[in-house]
Amino acid sequence: MTRRSFLAAAGAAPLFAATQKPNFVVIYTDDQGIGDVGCYGHPEVQTPNLDRLAKSGARFTNWYSNCPVCSPSRASLLTGQYPEHHGILDVLTSTAQFNTPGLKAGERTLAGELKKAGYRTGHFGKWHLGSAAHSRPTAAGFDEFFGFYSGWTDAISHRYYTLGRGQSEILHDLWHNDEEVSRDGEYQTEILGSEAVAFLKKQSKAQPFFLNLCFGAPHYPMIAREKSLARFPKSMDRDRRMHLAMIAEVDDQVGLVMATLKQKGLLENTVIFFQSDNGATQESRADHAGRPYRGGSNAPFRGWKQGLFEGGVRMPAMMSWPGKIGAGQVVDGVGMAMDVLPTFLAMAGLDAPGGVDGRDQRELVMRGGKSAHASVHWLYLESRAVRKGEWKLIENPPKFPNDPYGEPREKLWLSNLAKDPTEKKNWASEAPQVVEELMQLLPKKV
Repeated sequence: MTRRSFLAAAGAAPLFAATQKPNFVVIYTDDQGIGDVGCYGHPEVQTPNLDRLAKSGARFTNWYSNCPVCSPSRASLLTGQYPEHHGILDVLTSTAQFNTPGLKAGERTLAGELKKAGYRTGHFGKWHLGSAAHSRPTAAGFDEFFGFYSGWTDAISHRYYTLGRGQSEILHDLWHNDEEVSRDGEYQTEILGSEAVAFLKKQSKAQPFFLNLCFGAPHYPMIAREKSLARFPKSMDRDRRMHLAMIAEVDDQVGLVMATLKQKGLLENTVIFFQSDNGATQESRADHAGRPYRGGSNAPFRGWKQGLFEGGVRMPAMMSWPGKIGAGQVVDGVGMAMDVLPTFLAMAGLDAPGGVDGRDQRELVMRGGKSAHASVHWLYLESRAVRKGEWKLIENPPKFPNDPYGEPREKLWLSNLAKDPTEKKNWASEAPQVVEELMQLLPKKV
């Protein structure tokens, strides 16, 4: 269905007319680029369930993470704020003491707002928003938590480890609420999926729920089971084959979540949203012999995780709500992770709390209409960026190994995303008035 025919069919009807509050499911992956999902035009990727989810609702082509690394991105989705406002500006540390501060004490979150409205809330998987007591999931509005606090853990032993410079730190990091659990030998992605399904099986139509399912894959360490590796030819690049096998494992669990919702009779009144936290990475580890990792793909965009070119922040994203969001939509308007909070609350008939930067994007996601943003911006380390319409300005553009377009040497990089979505060309000298306008919209340095 085209955007025009969908609008004609919808007419002037209200955005939704639910007799009961909808359920919400967020599925978040880690370091999965827009080139790592089949429905974005990458046939070597095996994601039939994500592709089916996209076909059942809206697939976004201009949806962004709020940051090119995980902790700030995740905090923005839950708080509805830009990183400079929720205060998590970079990746949080992982330590054996489990006392790392992250989310502020008393921070208002999507889970907390929904819980106050009578929702049952559960977080399953990676947290990485603080391990101090005031920053944990159960302090941030979640009734139930099963997962890990660290940025990553080994997918089999469920241990976080850092090695180097003569020091080592190894800790077991898998929890159910405040109790440590042992699932050694069981595959992380499958565990998280099965625990999320168990949560869903306990739900009923009598009480709405919010499930936040955050997979650790395909973040390093790169570990996939042989049955998933066997889906891809051995002739494929080693990194790419492993990367896609890990994503295939995630996709299997997405399918189980959707099947469980259907079996429970909950699918028709459930909003499902999928997004990756940031773009695919080039980060090297010992098993890559010090060379840039090449398993993930942000194609056709330039750049990687940790940078503000499109490859670091433009995400694969989709949203489904049967009967409310028209099936088969491809939505080009700009959205961001921080928009999930106000949009979900509006869908539930609730007001967003004060201090929220995100926008209610129901017009965009449910009708394929205009974005609620005039402009959006990013702040990461020494770089700042802003997008308004087709123009995007980066101050201190990122530098990556093996950049096919060379190392950017200019301090200001102006991209025209309509004419050059790959950001190969710097338009700054040709459009100085645009540079001047966008400079005024850059976020303040923190």
